[in-house]
Amino acid sequence: MTVILTTLNARFSHSSLGLRYLLANMGELQGESEIIEFTIQMRPIDIAEKLLARRPKIIGIGVYIWNIEESTRLVAILKQVAPEVKIVLGGPEVSFEHDQQAIVAQADYVMCGLSDRSFGKLCQQILNGPQPLMKIHPSDSTPISELTLPYAFYTDDDIKNRVIYVEASRGCPFKCEFCLSSLDKTAYPFDLDTFLAEMERLYERGARRFKFVDRTFNLKVESSIRIMAFFLERLDEKLFLHFELIPDHLPERLKEVIKRFPAGSLQFEIGVQSFNPEVQHNISRRQDNQKSADNILWLSQESHAHMHTDLIIGLPGEDISSIQQSFDTLVNLTPHEIQVGILKRLRGTPLIRHTETYQLRFNPHPPYNILSTSLIDFATMQRLSRFTRYWDLIANSGRFPNTLPLILANSPFNNFLALSDWLFATTRQTHKIALPKLFEYLHSGAQALFDLEKGVIEKSLLNDFNASGIKGYPKFLNTSTTPARGEGRQTAMPKRQSRHLNNG
Repeated sequence: MTVILTTLNARFSHSSLGLRYLLANMGELQGESEIIEFTIQMRPIDIAEKLLARRPKIIGIGVYIWNIEESTRLVAILKQVAPEVKIVLGGPEVSFEHDQQAIVAQADYVMCGLSDRSFGKLCQQILNGPQPLMKIHPSDSTPISELTLPYAFYTDDDIKNRVIYVEASRGCPFKCEFCLSSLDKTAYPFDLDTFLAEMERLYERGARRFKFVDRTFNLKVESSIRIMAFFLERLDEKLFLHFELIPDHLPERLKEVIKRFPAGSLQFEIGVQSFNPEVQHNISRRQDNQKSADNILWLSQESHAHMHTDLIIGLPGEDISSIQQSFDTLVNLTPHEIQVGILKRLRGTPLIRHTETYQLRFNPHPPYNILSTSLIDFATMQRLSRFTRYWDLIANSGRFPNTLPLILANSPFNNFLALSDWLFATTRQTHKIALPKLFEYLHSGAQALFDLEKGVIEKSLLNDFNASGIKGYPKFLNTSTTPARGEGRQTAMPKRQSRHLNNG
């Protein structure tokens, strides 16, 4: 094979939409090109062996924040054993700050930004001349109306085993400085008739799990309604849709469509990041906080959509008190999940302008997480980092619907931070905590930290244990009764989301 397009996905269930765009727009080289995907769990030396077994002349590699370290090792191996093979890099991680990256130094060429058409043209030059004079190639300026759409290049195996990523639009009109989309001029929609025809073909082939990568799916409400109506007409028990919404733009006509989706079929990712107006101003984020809160509460109370909401810790100008207020506000709006993330410095984002003013100190190694700011020192940031891990393990997992409200009570952030500190002091670990052991820790920690009667906490933990599917008896109780097992509803929704659905 002449050209191989590859990347290292975070897990097997993921698929690369970007690689399929490249293959769809390879022109005359399409028949001599193929996609081979790997995961970051595989050894780079084994990946190199599989790639070189195909005897390629060019290998294009998609590089992202989650695979940069493994990709760097892969390229180093490839250039050692097959220096004649041309390595072309692309993706957000190598589109900026090229002179600082070892992987760029080792590669032959780098494509910056969008490269749907320009990658194929570069390959033609490499193979047939004239040879490219530049190592670094700028972003492709091809209008999206001229692109060949990639959806035919999802294989039957992809449709059966992987999430199908799609996009009805590209770009984002907002300028949030922590996000690479802040560099976009605006959002550009694909022709909706053409797009829906592609969705129809995917659906007919058996695709049922669609993840829209649009940064602002509900920006143009008429298009949003039409897309959702398309899927409502084809609704079955396997259909599962994921959309990213801006929280303060949910007009009544869109709400009416959302209400028609049954439980287990619809998931929204909603970026809140912070409810602090001053912090929002610092990062150039426009958000009506009251409308955002009202809409999240409406989704929680009036729709069946699963809500995955986002907060970011470490934004310039935000202190512990501000984080607490945002977190407590969001908890009281009762989304299914609150993804509390630590700020990362993505290459090329305008966030860097705040470095000295707010003393932003980032990890020099991936994932470039914030280590300290002028308002949050390193030790405190470490505590908050552990908070995010334990929150995901306990709250977002959906395994403790009866126990979690007792722990959070009237002070969610402070109480969970206290629990997080206790868990780390007790276990000295944030990963690889077996679920039965986690029940034991919560049994001890809740009694040590909070004014909870032993019988109350044990009853709530027993109910959660019974629904967990753990085999055996709960060791935190002296009981001779075998716990009943919760069956749980079968839906197209992933397991973690299904727990929240059953808990509701």
